[in-house]
Amino acid sequence: MKDPSSSRDIGPRAGTPLWWYTASTMLAGTVLLVSASLEIGLAELRGLAAEPLIWVLLCMIVLGELRPVYSPGQPRSSGTPTSLPFSFAVVVFFGLPVAAVLQAAATAVGGTVCGHAPHRTAFNAAQYTLSLGVTDAVLRLSLPYLLQAPWPSAAGELLAMALAGTAYFVVNRVLIICAVAMHERVPLAQVLFKGIGQQAYVNAVLLSLAPLVVTAMTHSVLYVPLFAVPLAALHTSALLSVKRDHQANHDELTGLANRKLLTVRAREEIAHARQRDGRVGLILLDLDRFKEVNDTLGHPTGDRLLQTVARRLSHSVRPGDLVSRLGGDEFAVLLPKVRDTEAAREVAERLRCALAEPVRLEGMDFDLEASMGIALFPDDAPDFALLMQRADVAMYVAKGGRTGVESYDPGKDRNSTARLSLYSELRRGLAEGALEMYYQPKVSLADGRPVGLEALARWRHPTRGLLTPDEFIPVVEQSNLFRAFTGQVLHTTLARVAEWREQKIDLPVAVNLCMRELLDPELPSTVATALREHGVSSRDLVLEIGEQALIADANAAAAAVERLRDLGVGLALDDFGTGHFTLAALAGLPLDEVKIHESFTARLADDNGGRTVVSAAITLVRAMGMRATAEGVQSGELTAAARDTGCHAAQGHFFSPPLSPRDVAGWIAAREHGTLTSP
Repeated sequence: MKDPSSSRDIGPRAGTPLWWYTASTMLAGTVLLVSASLEIGLAELRGLAAEPLIWVLLCMIVLGELRPVYSPGQPRSSGTPTSLPFSFAVVVFFGLPVAAVLQAAATAVGGTVCGHAPHRTAFNAAQYTLSLGVTDAVLRLSLPYLLQAPWPSAAGELLAMALAGTAYFVVNRVLIICAVAMHERVPLAQVLFKGIGQQAYVNAVLLSLAPLVVTAMTHSVLYVPLFAVPLAALHTSALLSVKRDHQANHDELTGLANRKLLTVRAREEIAHARQRDGRVGLILLDLDRFKEVNDTLGHPTGDRLLQTVARRLSHSVRPGDLVSRLGGDEFAVLLPKVRDTEAAREVAERLRCALAEPVRLEGMDFDLEASMGIALFPDDAPDFALLMQRADVAMYVAKGGRTGVESYDPGKDRNSTARLSLYSELRRGLAEGALEMYYQPKVSLADGRPVGLEALARWRHPTRGLLTPDEFIPVVEQSNLFRAFTGQVLHTTLARVAEWREQKIDLPVAVNLCMRELLDPELPSTVATALREHGVSSRDLVLEIGEQALIADANAAAAAVERLRDLGVGLALDDFGTGHFTLAALAGLPLDEVKIHESFTARLADDNGGRTVVSAAITLVRAMGMRATAEGVQSGELTAAARDTGCHAAQGHFFSPPLSPRDVAGWIAAREHGTLTSP
């Protein structure tokens, strides 16, 4: 059962509706348990205590309490205990008094072993007692009638058990869901049917074993423990399912919800808010000066600091709020129910206070500070995508002004109208196929022949003409358009590659990935599908990953790169030398090529030590088994310098600007036949 008071086992505050509910439930359960216990006479009690079957059943019920079957996405405490077949069988075989006493004893033992608070154990015992009481009542009322019906007595008994099992499930679920609704402060209808299909299925499977347990009890006590085997298999299967679900929806480092789960939950809460005319709040949080910790003490210490932050945030939010890690040192807190901006600000200030206490790591005290941005639905945004953008704007206003917490203010979002307009236009453009791909050649520095092409997106805007990536890629990265953008770039490029193969142009083509594209869990599937649909070999595609994509969330990025490597495509690090990525980090990635950023390449012409630094970096890149390509080569002098320092290839306007698809074949033919010379 889900704890009706708090995830930290703090009892409900006296006088609240939840307190009255739990108190009345415990009182009703206690009265039923005591009255049922009084039906057992002293002589009968001695006889039961001497019965081995009773002790075996008690052990099985205790074990079942410790091994619940719970659904993916639900807490362990909300699961159905595998003790259900045995406690139900005891009701059928011995009656309610014995079943209630055994279940209460098992609940007390299970609660003690799991470290549950006394109020929680008492509520669980009362909940089970009342559910078993209804089960016993249904059996007593239905059995005499069903056994007189014109069908075999066994059929009547099974039908009575089915009715009793249904009654148990309904009563037990209502008792739990009422507590959950009060605890999370949501309408009962919102949670009453949530996950009911999975719960009903699990209960049906467990209750279907009860008649077999009864049959085993009538033959030999030794048969009863054999049910531990199928129940253990059921528990293990559920555990694996929950583990897979948790990994897909939670951050590996902190255990918090990830962006995927935040998105799903936020959209659900916004839908509920529309129905009740309520508000949903979102707080985006970014740690100040966190990069200094990583750079000074290393990523392991930084990871421990992030775990501390995650714990403090989780223990400082309200019941029902969701804390998630978006990547790096950026977190989000979803407020499913919030009165107004001031109420959201109170939560944000409480989070700041929780983070303000110094953290001691590696013998040093760290003072944590964070910048937070607040946005509300529907006040600031009509949907979750825009809510994220508005909260992000507010966060950067807080960071820039060093104010700590800021709510969204349209007056401080000077580009919001233009950006929103551009977002809408780009969304329509993607739907209408307005993207155009240009291709910049890459040439070998050994013989000057073309060795590859880089695909560069252009957007044919209806009024502004052909836009370069700098003008629209930020909108792609900060919106939900990135997946559609990636798919269109891949399909357009690979369709062109397939045409070139028919023309005997056999050059690999590179496509750039931004951070959100790289971390998208669907990216490997998108790439594989595009390759398959266009009949292009994976060796003909190179994916270029920018430095920023690899440093924003190093662990997730490394895992994403490994998944792409499994596809067999080429992998290149783009923009190396912009000052963020280290050669030490580079050594652990399965890359084929490192592309030297043009600002770094330009230093090859520097006689005051710049060339030595770049040359040393290229030497190390080659020592790691990777090729080095110089970007932004604008002159013959840089071409010679890049060749002399060990670069295998280069690209830039000295060789060719980005070409339209129709010009590629002619340029390649001219270059290979020596009729085209570099400017």
